[in-house]
Amino acid sequence: MLRSEQVAGPAGELEALHRLPEHGVVPVAAALLCHPHPLHGGTMHSRVVFHVARALQDIGIATLRFNFRGVGRSTGRHDDGRGEVEDARAALGHLERLHPGLPLLIAGHSFGAWVGLRAGLDDARVARLIGVGVPLRYYEFDFLAAARPRVLLIQGEGDAFGSGADIIRLDASLGPRVETVVVPGADHFFTGHLDVLRALIQDRIPPVRLDPAS
Repeated sequence: MLRSEQVAGPAGELEALHRLPEHGVVPVAAALLCHPHPLHGGTMHSRVVFHVARALQDIGIATLRFNFRGVGRSTGRHDDGRGEVEDARAALGHLERLHPGLPLLIAGHSFGAWVGLRAGLDDARVARLIGVGVPLRYYEFDFLAAARPRVLLIQGEGDAFGSGADIIRLDASLGPRVETVVVPGADHFFTGHLDVLRALIQDRIPPVRLDPAS
């Protein structure tokens, strides 16, 4: 079931889409999805975000995709990531109210990965963080060494914004709470590899392992 939501954000209302797992399955967790850069066409309808959401829904996780400030029907103006982190935190609070007591996840693609990982870095409510297509050549990600939740990073081997080799070098400095997976032959948008991306998420984020301390 897909339902439109309006989230009260720090710069006004944020447009969002809330979806429960199919076939009446009771959700075992809830995930927030953060989209790519708004100034380069990123929205909550971006292909990778949609596929990550569906991968999570298929294993019983409710999802909330939302548009950052100034995108679609969300009010406000782009804020170079500063305000967008606050948007994500507001949306996470909304998701928690929709699903009280459930483990929470934050996942993001590209710019959305940078925002989502920062938003959930030390949040005790968050069981897992997922970064897909991490834009290593534009933003620093050393902060992940201090992440409270466990982190999954999935990178295309040929990602123009941070290659597989780039993320392997980063991974060496981040510690055991961060798991990095490189998808051979994939680009930033996982063209021709979206099925692999979905399978990886479903394999690495099963509901039975959503204890933040695991």
